[in-house]
Amino acid sequence: MRLGLCCKFHKEPIRFRTTTARSLASLGPAQRMEKIRAIVAHNAAALRASIEYCAGHGIGCFRVNSQILPLGTHPQLGYHSQQLGNECLEALEACGMLARERQIRLTFHPDQFVVLNSPHPAVVNSSLAEITHQAEVAEWIGADVINIHGGGSYGDKAAALRRLVENLCRLPEAARRLITLENDDRTFTPKELLPVCKELGLPLVYDIHHHRCHGDGLDAESATREATGTWDREPLFHLSSPRDGWHSKNPRPHADYIDPDDIPRCWEELECTVEVEAKAKELAVLRLADDLARRRMCASNSPIQAFHPPLPV
Repeated sequence: MRLGLCCKFHKEPIRFRTTTARSLASLGPAQRMEKIRAIVAHNAAALRASIEYCAGHGIGCFRVNSQILPLGTHPQLGYHSQQLGNECLEALEACGMLARERQIRLTFHPDQFVVLNSPHPAVVNSSLAEITHQAEVAEWIGADVINIHGGGSYGDKAAALRRLVENLCRLPEAARRLITLENDDRTFTPKELLPVCKELGLPLVYDIHHHRCHGDGLDAESATREATGTWDREPLFHLSSPRDGWHSKNPRPHADYIDPDDIPRCWEELECTVEVEAKAKELAVLRLADDLARRRMCASNSPIQAFHPPLPV
């Protein structure tokens, strides 16, 4: 089981840059591209440093910030990859080579404005463009996952899922083969997304925290088994702990660190990737790795089980 770090660092001085549409719009076309190239060059160097950090600290996966090429699909300010120049593209491809050498898995998780089952065509079209754009970057760096949520229910879950299927089929093959679906904590559960995954041959990223907040009758072991069966490569799961505890009124917000008892025991028996969604970022991943190592050393003792609410039916 490899642990994954998501997007940025808490303490380590590795930072990714971005910009705003307002800032770019104030510049002329030449100045605009000069600024974008500088940001992309900086981000390629930051990605290289992130891969090196992960490799040096036993972290097996890094989720790449979706804005590593900022505003690439903006309707007025977007740009083609050819405009970045060979130097930027070669720097990103070098990151992919390094990740393969160090055996660091790279993934993407597009921002929440990517909603493929929206009833609004403009939202769907921009979402398709963004996923296609990220698939191009994924090819350069060797990322094998672009993970999205199912979207909203819009008052009719069945219709919303039909739109999701229809719009997923509109993606270019190069993008579609990287797509994974993830259950969320309010709308679509694993049981509701699994038929879509099986119909289209898409993997399910099982988020155990979301499932504990918004269940469907499957227990964690069954959901893990079903999700694992959708993968044609190493399965990917998401893990987080509730900031205010499972007894709190709202257990959805993520904690700074992970309670090791929140990780299903069956995951430890699998060859899988577990992306750690915790506010303390690399500090949380390293602490969890230490906690799991200690737990393995004490495996002969009877562990004290943490309280988990039953998954809602």
